[in-house]
Amino acid sequence: MFLPAIKKPICYSLKQQGRAYRVAVSIFIKEEIALHRRMISHNMTWIRYPSHSFDPSIRIEDLIVSQNVISRFMHCYIAFFVPTGLIAGIFILTVFIKNYLRDSGLEKLDIFLFYFTISNIVMIFFSFTVITRPDYLMATQLECGALSFFFNVSYFNSQYLLILMLLAFLFSRFPPRTVLMTKATQSPMLCVGFVLTCAFCISLVVVALLGTDNYHKETACQLDPLFAWPEYEIIKFSFGFGIPLFFQILCFILFFVKEAQPEAPTQNIQAYLAVLTITITMFVCRLFYNTMILSRTTLKIHKSIGTPKNELMMNIAEIVLFSENCISLIFILCLHKPCQAGILKILMNLTKVCRKDTTNNRPEIPVTDIRSENGSH
Repeated sequence: MFLPAIKKPICYSLKQQGRAYRVAVSIFIKEEIALHRRMISHNMTWIRYPSHSFDPSIRIEDLIVSQNVISRFMHCYIAFFVPTGLIAGIFILTVFIKNYLRDSGLEKLDIFLFYFTISNIVMIFFSFTVITRPDYLMATQLECGALSFFFNVSYFNSQYLLILMLLAFLFSRFPPRTVLMTKATQSPMLCVGFVLTCAFCISLVVVALLGTDNYHKETACQLDPLFAWPEYEIIKFSFGFGIPLFFQILCFILFFVKEAQPEAPTQNIQAYLAVLTITITMFVCRLFYNTMILSRTTLKIHKSIGTPKNELMMNIAEIVLFSENCISLIFILCLHKPCQAGILKILMNLTKVCRKDTTNNRPEIPVTDIRSENGSH
C-alpha cells in the first residue's frame, strides 16, 4: 500500500535528471556550434582573388579593365619611383657615412634618419614583388609568411622611427626630468635598438595570425597574405597606424603648444620641415593603405571574395605605400641641410672634373707666322 508513495519521488527524480541531462547536452551542443563557427571564421581556404576565382557573377570586362589599370600603376612605379628612391637613398647614406668618417660621429637626428633611410630602402626592395602584377608571386604559404614577417618588420620600424624623430625634436626643446628618460635621449643607438625590438615583436604577433594550416601548399602571395585571419589586418592597423598616429598627433600638439613659450630654445627649422613633410606624406599614403586593409577584413568577415574593383584598390594601395618610401627619401635629400650640402659638394666635384676634361681635351689651333707668309710672297 506504500508503493505509490515510493514510486512518485523516484519518477520525479528521474524526470529531473533527464531534464538536467537535456540541458547539459544542449549547452554542450551550443558550445560545439560556437567553437565550429570560430574555426570557420579562421578557416581562410575558401578565399580567392576575384581574378583567380570562377565566380560567374564577375564580368570578364571588369577583370580586363582592372588588370590593365594595375599593370599601368606597376610600370609607372617601377620606371619612375624605384630608380629615383634608390638613387636618393644611396646619396643619403653616402653623405651620412662621409660625415661620420670626417667628424667621428653623427648627430642624433642624423642617426635616426640614417636608419630610417635603410628601412625605406629595404621596403623598396620588398616592392619588387609587384613586378608580377596583375598576377601574383607564387610561393608556399610558409615562404609567403616569412616574406610577410620581414616586410612587416620594416613597415613597423619606419613608422616607429618617425615617432622617435618627433620625440627627439620635443625633448631637444624641453629635456625630460626623469633620469631614465634623460639617459635614453642621450643614447640614440639604444633608442633605435628599442624601436627595432618593438617592430620585431609586433611582426611576430602579426605573422602568428596568418594561421597554421596548409603551409606546404602553394598560393598566390602578397606581402599582406590574403589567407591571413581577419585579426591580422586589425592588429596591423592598430599597431602600424592607429596607435602611432595618436602619438604623432600628441607630439605635434605638445610641440606647437610649447613653441609659443618665450623661454623655448631655437630649433633647426630645416630639419623640422623635413620631418614634418615626411610625416604628412606617410600619413596620407598609409591612411589609404590601411583603409583598404580594413575593407578587405570586412569582406572576410562577410564571407565574400569581393569584386575586381576591390582587388584593384588593394593593389593600388600597396603601390602607393611603396611610393611613399621613395618620396620620403627624396624629401630627406632635398630638405635636410647635411644632405643638401653633400649634394652641392658632389655636384661641384663633378663640374670640376668636367672642366678639367674639357681643358685637357681642348684642340690646339696652329698659329702661323704672318710675316713669314708675307715674306714668301
